[in-house]
Amino acid sequence: MKALRSFTVRPRLPEVLAPLDRLASNLRWSWDRPTRELFTSIDPRIWDEGGHDPRRVLAEVTPARLDELAADPAFLEKLTSVTAALDAYGSLPRWFQQGLADGRIPTVGGESALDGGVVAYFSPEFGITEAVPQYSGGLGVLAGDHLKASSDLGVPLVAIGLFYRHGYFRQSLTVDGWQQERFPDLDPYAMALDLCDGVRISVDLADQTLVAQVWRATIGRTPLYLLDADIEENPHDLQLVTDRLYGGDVEHRLRQEILLGIGGVRALEALGVPAHVFHTNEGHAGFLGLERIRTLMQRDGLTFPQALEAVRAGAVFTTHTPVPAGIDQFPRELIERYFSGWAAECGIGLDDLMALGHRPQDEPDDRFNMAVMGMRLAERRNGVSALHGEVSREMFHDLWPGVPEAETPVGHITNGVHGSTWVSPEMSELFDDQVGSDWQWADQAAWDAITSVDDDRLWQAHRAAKVRLVEHVRERLRGSGLSLGRSPSEMAWVDDALDPDALTICFARRFATYKRAALLLSQSDRLRALLADAERPIQFVFAGKAHPADDNGKELIRQIVAFSHDLDVRTSFVFVEDYDMALARSLVQGADIWLNTPVRPMEASGTSGMKAVMNGAMHCSVLDGWWAECFRGGSPQGGGSSGVDGPNGWAISSAEAVEDESRRAELEANSLFDILETQIVPTYHSGADGSAPRAWVAIMKESLRTLAPFVSAHRMVRDYVDGLYVPAAARADELSADHHRGAKELAAFRSRLDASWHQVHVDDVDVDDAIADLGGTRRVTAKVALGELEPDEVEVQLVAGRVGQSGELEDPIVVAMSDEGPTDDAHRTFAGEAPIVVAGRMGVTVRVVPCSGLVDDPLELGHVAWAG
Repeated sequence: MKALRSFTVRPRLPEVLAPLDRLASNLRWSWDRPTRELFTSIDPRIWDEGGHDPRRVLAEVTPARLDELAADPAFLEKLTSVTAALDAYGSLPRWFQQGLADGRIPTVGGESALDGGVVAYFSPEFGITEAVPQYSGGLGVLAGDHLKASSDLGVPLVAIGLFYRHGYFRQSLTVDGWQQERFPDLDPYAMALDLCDGVRISVDLADQTLVAQVWRATIGRTPLYLLDADIEENPHDLQLVTDRLYGGDVEHRLRQEILLGIGGVRALEALGVPAHVFHTNEGHAGFLGLERIRTLMQRDGLTFPQALEAVRAGAVFTTHTPVPAGIDQFPRELIERYFSGWAAECGIGLDDLMALGHRPQDEPDDRFNMAVMGMRLAERRNGVSALHGEVSREMFHDLWPGVPEAETPVGHITNGVHGSTWVSPEMSELFDDQVGSDWQWADQAAWDAITSVDDDRLWQAHRAAKVRLVEHVRERLRGSGLSLGRSPSEMAWVDDALDPDALTICFARRFATYKRAALLLSQSDRLRALLADAERPIQFVFAGKAHPADDNGKELIRQIVAFSHDLDVRTSFVFVEDYDMALARSLVQGADIWLNTPVRPMEASGTSGMKAVMNGAMHCSVLDGWWAECFRGGSPQGGGSSGVDGPNGWAISSAEAVEDESRRAELEANSLFDILETQIVPTYHSGADGSAPRAWVAIMKESLRTLAPFVSAHRMVRDYVDGLYVPAAARADELSADHHRGAKELAAFRSRLDASWHQVHVDDVDVDDAIADLGGTRRVTAKVALGELEPDEVEVQLVAGRVGQSGELEDPIVVAMSDEGPTDDAHRTFAGEAPIVVAGRMGVTVRVVPCSGLVDDPLELGHVAWAG
């Protein structure tokens, strides 16, 4: 029977233990080791069996045990210490506040652009801890690490997401290795969540009104608000809008994204949160821009173009997708059904709305592209690695016609990972001693000290995590077998599964086909030969989930599992089901090699490998995602004991020029096996029995020295603050001041450009073609027609560089040209000096771009007139 009414029952704690409830309610415990140790000590069994959840521990521990702890001076002393640390963490100035004080973070009129306001960070999923399962994989875990690092740094940021009553699916496998999904019911009242009493928001869903309540999770200093549609006020079909993450059909997905984007903005207003910057983590929350436009038009009386400029100024859009197929797109009929009312409120037609999600060449009936809208509604955009930035500029350069692909206004900030969440206790302690207690945000100079750490200490710290990995995997394998009905006797082999002294290679991630989890199986004879070498033992651990609708991904899992069932390899080649954050921690902490085999350039970033290298593992990957900018080659033996001149991992060759997919896979598998057979395995097993392999440890040190400061989420968030958040806040303030005077001026200027730009052209470029001396300059003049535009409304630019084989300018330099006055009624002369910086054949051209102090990048305005 179903309960007619329900209420929450909290455990009754002795008064001296009351701080435990506050500690359990702040998810800082998910990365603060002393707090985790405190809750573990209450009841280790409940801690382990309850998914490492302090709320579960307090709910299930016996009153007798609580009374015992209330009388335990040692426990009370530790409770006092941990509580004081939380208080200090939340109140003392941190990096952001210190930056304001010392001028590192710029201020305007003595105040930060973010002073009194916050960054609102929107994401469809957040991976904070396995105890709050509101994530599916890398995007959510990245979002969680972003919030944690923002908290550590004191960045004024709040987050907006959805609360999914079934979360993402739990994975189990059939006897033959086929993935099965189950969606557990989640009780928010049992989690580290607090209901925001009295806060209700509503959104229109095609003439139905959806009402959502709001839950708050506290992540250190950072609040996360989760919208929940599963309440009695909604009819049954609307209660299901937040049923599960990435579930349902395209209309269900659209409803979720309307609630996340539009409902999220309304939730911030209902909560009284003054957001200055809106950061959209992938396109799922992109409709937030439409709500902000509507609000500005109705509240402040702006026109649609003026509101659009005001919204764009304070918006940041991060794309994680390297292929068009991965972008959410909605058919016109759905957009019309759900947004015709919005369009009417804003006084625009449906075609105008559709244009926000269309490329220039799209027809009116083409699908509405959420990433295109994200690009159009944000003045600042970024990919998540250097290579992904290049891929994104290639994907979206057509949104800025006439702008060279390389200058498309899409930058990059490479992802990072939150060290305290992912680094093992032993390695964290070593870093404290060797690098400093601030190792998570320490610079390269501080990390140079890792080269002098004792080899044996580093090796033993890493080996301790490998022992835990083996124990955790054995426990999971045994549980999986028993759940399938196998007897304890049949599962006895698990006692011999894996060896903490064997070379351990892990592959754990989403099982999408482009990640090629089964690449090793393509040359099974070579794989079996490696596994059969008793003198140089090697073992592989696989884990990951395929999307429920991805049968190709499920087939990859089935192939891995089928191979692992072979009696000759089953103790050294395993697949561990139900990949989650707990299993991920074990794997990244205990791996010797983190294996990554994507089809380049389809891996936007790939943060799992970052977590592994922070634990002393080495990355072996195709040069894709973050690895493309971080790998440094060299001789495995070249660095001696310090490894300073050696490599920091291994790069698998990418046969991108080969069009045949099977031939490309064969070539790249050959490269992988060559690296394993001739470099990785011999280097790992180069030490004497029981001692640290010196050559291997040298590469470990170089990997840590060169990679740890870069892969940190603290570096990532600092990059966002300095490069995107503060500039976006300053621009938003500038455009909103004096009743949005700047937004009105910019909208008028853009309208003037749209109407007059066809009159702008470069009619003649003159340059002496005599041989020039390297290091000098060459004067260039151009006759330019500006039509109705004034000279101060444009910038004429000289573009110079080496001439390539196709006649294109390579590595061009852009120089502003000076106005030398009119030559006739229709033209003006502009002149500039081209620097002669390369020998060989050099070329020049001239272009005209708009000029406005209301935008940082003139190419942002999307108008370019080229000579010729």
